[in-house]
This record gives sequence, C-alpha cells and structure tokens, in this order.
Amino acid sequence: MKFNTKWIAAPVFALLVGGVAMAQDPASSGTSNTQSAPAAKPDPTVQQRKENQQDRIANGIKSGQLTAGETSKLETKEAAVNGEIKSDRAANGGKLTPAERAKVNRQQNNLSKQIYNDKHNANTAHYGNNEVGKRRENQQDRIAQGVKSGQLTAGETAKLENQQKGINQQVKADRAANGGKLTSGEKAQINHEQNRASKNIYNKKHNARTQAGAAPRK
Repeated sequence: MKFNTKWIAAPVFALLVGGVAMAQDPASSGTSNTQSAPAAKPDPTVQQRKENQQDRIANGIKSGQLTAGETSKLETKEAAVNGEIKSDRAANGGKLTPAERAKVNRQQNNLSKQIYNDKHNANTAHYGNNEVGKRRENQQDRIAQGVKSGQLTAGETAKLENQQKGINQQVKADRAANGGKLTSGEKAQINHEQNRASKNIYNKKHNARTQAGAAPRK
C-alpha cells in the first residue's frame, strides 16, 4: 500500500511556518520596537571651558594671531578666574554654589569674547627673517606647546609672555633708533635676554605646576 507523501508533508510544513511566525512576533515575545530619544548633550563644565580657552590661546600664539602683549593680558585674566574658582571650591567642600558657577560662567564668556577679538584684530606677531626674529618665533612656539599640553599654567604663561613683550618692545625701539637695524651691542644684549627667556620657558614647562586636569608627567 502506497502513502501519498504530499498530504503528510503539508500539515508538517504548516506547523513549522506557524512556529517561526510566532517566534518573530514582537507582541508574543514581549519586546518593543520603541527607541528611546537620545540624551540631551550636557553643557560644558567649567574645567572643559578652561581647557578649550587655553587651546584657543595656544593656537593664537602658534599662528601669530596673538601678540605677546595680548597673550599676557589674556592669561593674566585666565589666572585670576582660576584663582577665584580655587578659592570658591576650598570654601565649599570642593564645589561651586549655583551663584558662584553663574559668576564664573559670565567671566568665561567675557574671556572667550576677548580671545576672539584679539585673534581677529589687526595686531599680529611679526618676527622677521633674522636671527633675533627666528628665536622669538621659536620661543613663542615653545610657549604655545606648553599651553596646549598643560605644562604651563595661565599664570606662568602670563609671566613668560610679559617677558617676551619686553624683549619685543626693546627690539622695536632699537630698530627705530638705528634705521631699522640693530647694532652689534644691541644684538648681544637681545641675545642675552633671549637666553634668559629660553631658560625660563624650559624651567616653567618642567616644574611641578601644571594646568588642572593635565596629564601627569612621566
């Protein structure tokens, strides 16, 4: 006696298809296709804004958009804000009150605007294709790297740039008095001052002080 395999296979196939459909049915498995909305991006913290502003200053030094005098003023203000934050945190168990945070935010807003204005005004650093100019540019690059890496604090950078500003003013005055040139004696004096500035940059980049949040020295 022969059995018709077509009539036996049909019910088995139907059962298999039904089982697969039930397994894939989200309602029967208890899962949901609803996706949660992405979390709102938090506002930058005080520390993140400090780091961002230091990066912008470093880029301005490196590009020549910021003069030594402008950088010195910016970093003096940055150091003042940092000192105020440190004092406020010390008085409140390491935290800032809402009022203190709002005040710091206003100060950082003002500093941010000044960084932008100083980087986009007509004042730029001019070094010249000569030995004195090349050393000035090299020292500015070293300062910029120290700011970027966190090796130089705002206060240290302000002092270094104030020293650079003094050298630049002396070079400008000497050139103005000598038809755009430096005498041998003036070159020797500038070289002596640039040597001192170079040592100061090295010492401040390799001392124990760093920007808050900077990677520890190895």
